[in-house]
Amino acid sequence: MTNTEEQKPQKSPAEWVTFSAASFILAVIVGLVVYTWIEDKHEPPVLSVTNKTVREIKGQFYVPFEVVNTGGETAESVQIMAELQIDGKVAETGEQQIDFLSRGEKEEGAFIFSKNPRQGKLTLRVSSYKSP
Repeated sequence: MTNTEEQKPQKSPAEWVTFSAASFILAVIVGLVVYTWIEDKHEPPVLSVTNKTVREIKGQFYVPFEVVNTGGETAESVQIMAELQIDGKVAETGEQQIDFLSRGEKEEGAFIFSKNPRQGKLTLRVSSYKSP
């Protein structure tokens, strides 16, 4: 070896620790991206709606509900319909729209009726949605 050739300086322990920490963080991020890509469900939205206990306030009947997306993809413009039948005839209807529901998301709302839903048959259902 000649004197004109330069020797590369040795890396200090601090440089090795920093390099190792940065490499570990990068590996974790890449691993999470790969895991998310593999586990991503490419299934359509699966929407369900349930109603909760009816409550009466000042002559109006509030029917709280919860809508859940248990499917794989996001649903936009989710339409929820309520129909109250009393004595076999449609007495009142209601409609709600939720802007979007991503996978695993829940939204709550309420329908308000002037007639008591306990005296008839109340049906809540998801009527439509759009794919983003």
